[in-house]
Order: sequence, then C-alpha cells, then structure tokens
Amino acid sequence: MSRAGVSNLNEEKRFGADVELSALDSARLRNLTFDQWIVVVVLASALIAGFYTAPDIAAALLVVVAAIAFLAVAIWRLILIVASARPAAAAVEPGTWPRYAILAALYDEAEVVGQLVERLSQIDYPADKLQGFLVLEAHDHDTIQAALDSPRPDWLNIFVAPPGQPHTKPRALNCALRYVTGDLLTVYDAEDDPDPRQLKEAASRFAVDASGKIACLQAPLRIRRKHKGLRPTPFIDRQFAAEYAALFETILPGMARLGLPFPLGGTSNHFRVDVLRDIGGWDAFNVTEDADLGFRLWRRGWRLGTITRPTWETPPGGLQSWLPQRTRWLKGYMQTWGTHTRRPWRLGVRGMLSLILTLGSGLASAALQGPSLAWFAASFAISAVAGLPPHPLALALCVLGVGTGSAWLSCLIGARRAGIRYTATDMLAAPFYWSLLSLAFGHAVWRLIREPFAWDKTHHCPDNPVVTTAESAVSHARLDEPLPVRLSASHVATLEPAP
Repeated sequence: MSRAGVSNLNEEKRFGADVELSALDSARLRNLTFDQWIVVVVLASALIAGFYTAPDIAAALLVVVAAIAFLAVAIWRLILIVASARPAAAAVEPGTWPRYAILAALYDEAEVVGQLVERLSQIDYPADKLQGFLVLEAHDHDTIQAALDSPRPDWLNIFVAPPGQPHTKPRALNCALRYVTGDLLTVYDAEDDPDPRQLKEAASRFAVDASGKIACLQAPLRIRRKHKGLRPTPFIDRQFAAEYAALFETILPGMARLGLPFPLGGTSNHFRVDVLRDIGGWDAFNVTEDADLGFRLWRRGWRLGTITRPTWETPPGGLQSWLPQRTRWLKGYMQTWGTHTRRPWRLGVRGMLSLILTLGSGLASAALQGPSLAWFAASFAISAVAGLPPHPLALALCVLGVGTGSAWLSCLIGARRAGIRYTATDMLAAPFYWSLLSLAFGHAVWRLIREPFAWDKTHHCPDNPVVTTAESAVSHARLDEPLPVRLSASHVATLEPAP
C-alpha cells in the first residue's frame, strides 16, 4: 500500500468487505427469536390479565416494581462512585513498545480531516512502531482529496473501504482491520484530540496484565469547545459535558474496578488485535458497535479496563445536531439489547446484570424521563389551580429524590475529576436536559422500525479560532472560569475550561 496514495480497491474486493458474524450475534437479525417471543408474550399476558382482573392492584404493583427498580439503579450508581475512587493498577512501561495501529473512520469530514491529522501527528509513540489508517468511503471524494492534501507522518496512510452495505462506521473499520499488522489497536473519531501519551499508557497497562484476560482498555472522553462561535449552545454543551463526565469518570471506571462488562465508548478504546479478530471485529449492522463489543468480549471470556489519559471531543452543538446523535445511540442500545438477550445465559449472571444496569436502565430512563417530569409538574399545577395542597405519593418522592440526587452526585464528582465546572444552576437545569432523552427515545423507536441500519451522521466543524461578538464573549466568560477545587482520585484531570 502506498504511503501517499489510496488503497487498491480491487485488492479489497478479493478479501470481501465484511467480517461475518452469525445472525444471532449480530444486529442484522431484525426479528425476535423464539425465546424472546416467549418472554414478550408471557409478560404481556400477565400485564393484560392483571389489569383486566384487578386493575387497582395491578397498577399499584407496577408502580412499586418500577420504583424499586429505579431505586436499585440509583443505589448502584452510588456504589460505582465509591468503586471508581479506587486507584487503577499501576502501569509500567515495557522494555520494548509493541506495534500499535490507529484507525480513524471518516465520512463527509473534509472540514476536519486536516485538524485530525495534525493531532494524530502529535502522538508520543515510537514512529517505527506505529501504523495508521484514515479509513474513508469510496464515494466521499471531498474527504479523500482533503486527506491527500494534508501533510501526514510516514506511518499514517489513507485507506478507502470498498463500496458495500451496510454503510456504517463499523463496516469500514472491519475492512481496515484486515490490513492491520500491529499488536494493539485504537480507534479515533474525526473530532478527537487524544492525549499524546495515551497509547503509551494503554501499552503499559496491557504489559502488566498478569491475568492476560484484559482485551480492551477505554480512555475517558471529555468534552470541551475551545472556540465558541457566534451561536453558542451553553445549555446542551454543559449538560452533555457533565453527562460524559459521569459516564467516563465514575460509571465505567467503577464497573472496571468491580470486574464487570460495560458498553465501550465509540472512540479511544484500545484493543488486543488478535482478540478483536478472533471475535469477528465490529458488528457492521449495529449503529453503536462499541456498546455491543464490550459485552461480546465479556461473553467470550475477556475483560475490560480503563485508563486515565483522556481524549477531548467537541459537544454536538444545538438540538438539531444533538437529537440525531442521541437517536442513533438509543437505537443502537436497542439493537445491542436485542442481540444479547437472544441467548442471555451466555453473558452469565454478572454480565446480564451489567447489561440491565447499563443499557436496560438507560433505555428505561430515556423513555420515562419526559413523561415523569410532565406528570410531576401537572400534579402540582392541578393542585395549585384547585387551591389544594399537592399530595404526591411518598414512594414517588423518594424515587425522585434518590434518583435525582445520585445522578447529580455522579455528574458533580465526574465533572470535578474531568476538571470542568458543574454548578447548582447546571443541576437545576439537568431534569430538562434529561427530558429531551424521551424525545430522542421516541425518534429512535421509529427509526429502528423504519431504518434500523441507517447511520445518523453528526456534523463536525473545525476547532479553529473564530471571531466572536462582544455579546457572545460575555455569555461564555462564566463557562471558561477554572474550577478552584477538585476531588482527589488517581484519574483526576488537569484544569480545562468547561464547554
């Protein structure tokens, strides 16, 4: 393959475009299996029979079960906060650095490909041990040309995936995986700005893995917007940053410390190449291939871990950009849930519990956040109009208080570890952000039915300095204040401006 050129498409076609997975292991199977139909029919029959014979008792029982489930999730979140504070295993640099491959799948990213190449060029790793591919689509001529025009280090090549279906990021990664010669591999996205020493930390952690069972290490993803632009979106930016902080600074490290599987992030996951090939690569039909892969690795007997050096990303922007991205994530979570509940016994008790407490609770929360807030507000509004004191259920208030409090605490601790601000104003605004998830959930259900494998693209803009008006500069002044106090933890970040 030429250093400066585009990979040979004819050569790709001889090898085929996809890494095949069995239908039961892939999201391409759109229908429920016989076992899944049995579960659905039994639950639906019990629910209908209960409401038909004793509607009051059935409704009360359903509320109690739901409340207990959400309380359990809140308590689980608190457990993860505590577990995540435990220091990770110390990393010792190996005597010889292993060969490392970097894959970056880009589509319609001509605006940012030069920026990504510049950032990848700053990676602190022996150049003779690096192999990199900008994985592009054959019909994306603008991005191909932009990549060819960008000065690249000798180890970074352009790889054009052959035409084929489905048109997804994981399929493109699978095409490039066939040509990887390294021992370790990581994946980056178009907007990523990885810590230059992230690869060295991951290689060192793999080197000290005495069990030999860790197949993937997840780096924390942190959100920032260096340059604000003329139309800032501080509400979504700040809530998105706090949400990422809770996930990557408390939840995933906590699950890793407890030895449990978790859904990987879509970028900055570091794999053993031989293991990745052995399990069949990424599921080309799953639009959150990262979430699926974390549980698929566990099912094959492998374990996951986390590292501390972050990758910085920009927030998606306003609602018009945030909604398609979140719709894709929720649709992919549904696909992953469906895939791994076909034969749930293969995950084991701990794996299935982890699936429920991550993807299951995430989907349920997204579905219920908006209606729950609307019900709560309507109850108080009706009471106020009628001149009566509100009488919400004690159980409902307990669930609301514990659930909201644990979510706030997770965001607060995560934000402090990531070095960003999370204020009382952000906490009060959070329920409105969470309610937007219900809008994305409804859209995701519709998209799963109509276009299950369609990839909702997130548009990225270059993170270059921009000319801002005095008004927009003032609106962001508070957002860029440094955080004066941070929590102590092994993975605490250096101070960074908030989005």
